[in-house]
Amino acid sequence: MGAIELNRIEKWFGDLQVIKGIDLGIRDGEFVVFVGPSGCGKSTLLRMIGGLEEISRGNLVIDGRDVTSDPPSKRGLSMVFQSYALYPHMSVRDNMGFSLKTAGAPKSEIDEKVGEAARVLKLEDFLDRRPKALSGGQRQRVAIGRSIVRDPTAFLFDEPLSNLDAALRVEMRYEIAKLHRALGRTMIYVTHDQVEAMTLADRIVVLEYGTIAQAGTPRELYERPANLFVAEFIGSPAMNILPCGVSGGRVVVSGGRPVEVPVTDAPVRLGVRPEHLAPAAPGEGLADATVEVLEYLGADTYLIVDAGEVGRITIRVAGEPGVAVGDRIGIRATGPVHLFDAEGHALR
Repeated sequence: MGAIELNRIEKWFGDLQVIKGIDLGIRDGEFVVFVGPSGCGKSTLLRMIGGLEEISRGNLVIDGRDVTSDPPSKRGLSMVFQSYALYPHMSVRDNMGFSLKTAGAPKSEIDEKVGEAARVLKLEDFLDRRPKALSGGQRQRVAIGRSIVRDPTAFLFDEPLSNLDAALRVEMRYEIAKLHRALGRTMIYVTHDQVEAMTLADRIVVLEYGTIAQAGTPRELYERPANLFVAEFIGSPAMNILPCGVSGGRVVVSGGRPVEVPVTDAPVRLGVRPEHLAPAAPGEGLADATVEVLEYLGADTYLIVDAGEVGRITIRVAGEPGVAVGDRIGIRATGPVHLFDAEGHALR
C-alpha cells in the first residue's frame, strides 16, 4: 500500500546538480529517516517525493504506479513541515478537518475522521481550542492530525520537531513512534538530529552531497559504518579517527603504538568509538595523552584528552573516571576498532 521506489532520481538547479542519481526502495509500512549535514539534499529529496520539487531525471514509483509527473494531490501522500502552519482563527477541530471540508467531504465523515485522529493523538480535550491556547507540542500534534485525517498512503516529515525545546522533542519522538506503530503506514522523516534518527528509524539513509553514503538499520550504521563520512556522522560523541599505518605486520597509530587488530589493505585511518576506549597506565594502550577536560553527565563522564601527534581523543567512562585534569594516562582500546583506506572506505 505504501511502497515507494526511487530510480536514478536527479535534481538540477540550472547547472548545479544537488541530487545525484538516488536509487532507493522503501517498503510498505517502513519508517525511513533521511539524515545528513546541512546542504546534503535531504529536504530537497523529500520534497521531490512529495511533488513539491520537480524531478529533473529518473522516476518515482508509489505502489507500482509511476507518479513522476503527477502533482502532489495525486500522489496520496501527506506532509508535515517544520512550521505548524495552523489557521489561527480556527479551532483544532476545524484545522484538522479543513482539507476534508475543502474536498467536499460530508460533515459526518469529517467528524468521524477528526475524532479518530484526536483519539490517536490524545487531543480530544483540545478540539474546541484555538492554536494560540496550545503548547508547541500540542500544535505539532494538530499538524500531524491534519495529515492523518486525509488517510494518506505515506507520511512525509520535514524536520517537524526542530522548533520544540529539548523536553518536548523527547515527548514528540515518543508520540511519533507510537503513531507509526498504531497506523502501520510508511513514514519518511528528515532530520539533522541523529538521536531522532537512531530512535525512530527502521532504516536510516545517510546523505552526503546528494548521494547515499550508506543505508541500513541504526545498529548497522553504528557498528559497521561503510566509510569515514558515516563513521564520523553517526554517534555522539563522534567516533575518534586516528592516523595509522602498517609496520612489522601490525597496525600502528601514527605517533602512538601498535594496535592488536588484523592487518588489512593499507589502512590510513583507525576509528574507535569513545565507549570502546578506557584510561590506562602511561605506556599502555595505543597512545599516551594528557587529560584536558572532564565532562560529567551523571551516568557517564567524557574525558577529552590531548594525545599529541595522535590528536584529540574523547573517552566515554561510566560513572567516576578515576582521573583528574592534567593527569597523564595511557589509552586502551576495549572494543572493536574500524580501519579505513585512503579513499575513506571501511576495510573491516
